[in-house]
Amino acid sequence: MTTRQRLDPAERRGRLLDVGARMFAARPYDDVRMEDVAERAGVSRALLYRYFPSKRDLFAGVYRQAADRLLERTRIERGVPLERQLAAGLDAHIDYFVAHRNTVLAANRTLAGDPVIQAVIADELSELRSRLLDAGEFDGAARELVSAALTSWLVFVRTLCVDWLTHPAYSRAQLRAVCVGACLGALGAVTGPGGDAPAGAP
Repeated sequence: MTTRQRLDPAERRGRLLDVGARMFAARPYDDVRMEDVAERAGVSRALLYRYFPSKRDLFAGVYRQAADRLLERTRIERGVPLERQLAAGLDAHIDYFVAHRNTVLAANRTLAGDPVIQAVIADELSELRSRLLDAGEFDGAARELVSAALTSWLVFVRTLCVDWLTHPAYSRAQLRAVCVGACLGALGAVTGPGGDAPAGAP
């Protein structure tokens, strides 16, 4: 067993999340046992359950942390071509999906009906949509239409990426190109000829 260390609550929680993240990435969700997480983290099961009352709670914490870190890596900047930023953001997400395949499939397949896990996903998608809207500086009716288009696009990207993880019948480059093209096509259809193009768009 790993030697136990005296940590403050925030450090202990962070350590448990890091251990949980590695284990959920390495194994399918159903194969991860809380007693194994406790042993790997060097704590008692009672202490683990004090921080995370169930495996679902631990997984939700892991997925929330991952979403927050991905959002930190995918900030949208004004003045930078939108296509380049979309490609970079997609690369960050695809990198995570590939490295944590079991985690992503658990969130989107095994726990697809779990309201807590889906709330984490919904919050991340909402933040990404808001950043794209703000970068485009849309107002009024145009903002509402673009918001709806981006919501649909983000769901499309999530669905396509999960499908690619389970059935990689095409390349990663093709996956990214389709996702970027779908967004640019949707925004182009909204602005239309002579319309106000999103700030930073190519």
